[in-house]
Amino acid sequence: MLKGKTAIVTGGSRGIGAAICKRFAEQGANIALLYAGNTQKAEETKAALQEMGVKAEAYQCNVADAEQVAAVCKQIIKDFGGADILVNNAGITKDKLVPMMKVPDFDSVVDTNLKGAFYMIKQLYPVFMKQKSGKIINISSVSGLMGNPGQTNYSASKAGLIGLTKSVAKELASRNVNCNAIAPGFVATDMTENLSENNALVDHIPMKRFAQPEDIANLALFLASDQSDYITGEVIRIDGGLAM
Repeated sequence: MLKGKTAIVTGGSRGIGAAICKRFAEQGANIALLYAGNTQKAEETKAALQEMGVKAEAYQCNVADAEQVAAVCKQIIKDFGGADILVNNAGITKDKLVPMMKVPDFDSVVDTNLKGAFYMIKQLYPVFMKQKSGKIINISSVSGLMGNPGQTNYSASKAGLIGLTKSVAKELASRNVNCNAIAPGFVATDMTENLSENNALVDHIPMKRFAQPEDIANLALFLASDQSDYITGEVIRIDGGLAM
C-alpha cells in the first residue's frame, strides 16, 4: 500500500508512534522517525524497521523548537529524497487541576502537542505543494473533543490540533494533499500504564477495554494510503465508543 513512500513520524520511538512506524514499514514505506530523548528505544525501533527491508533512520528532535524542526526536516529531505506522509504523533502530558497547574506546564504541553505539529507542517507544506500530493495525519484525542478534568493543557492542545487539521485541509485540498486527525480514547501505552487497570475507568468505555497501539496504527495506515484519497479535514474517533 505504501511501497516506495517516505513517512515522517514524530514521537516514533515507542507506543502509538512505534506501532505506526511498524505498520507503515510492513506496507513498504521508508521511515524517518523523530524522538525526543530515549535514544535506546529509538535505535531499537529503527533496527526493527530495517529488518523489514525498508530504509529507516532516527532523528532526535524537540518538536517544540522551531529551529530544530527546520533543521531535521531539511536533513530528512536530503537523506530520503523527499517526503510523502507526515504523522504528528509527538505528545506529552502534565496533568493538574487548574488552580495547581503551573503556567510553564500549560505552555510546554501546548508547545509540544500543538505548536510542534504546526512547525512540522510548516516545513513540509512546500514539499507537498510542489509535488501535488501528500498525507498529513495529526494524532489528536477524545480529550480534545469532550475535555477531561485535570487536563486543561492537554485537552486545549488536542482541540487545537483539530482546528489546525481542518484549516490545513482547506488550504491544501486543491493541491491533492489530505490532512486528517485521529482522536484516540485510552490507549495501552507507557503514558497510560497506571490507568489501564482502573476498573471504574474501563467501565466508562462501552467496549470495556483500552485500545492497543496497533488499533491506532491500522487507522493511520488507511489515512496514509490511496484508499483515503477523497477524505480530508476529518476527525475520526477510535475510542471503543467512549465519546459517542
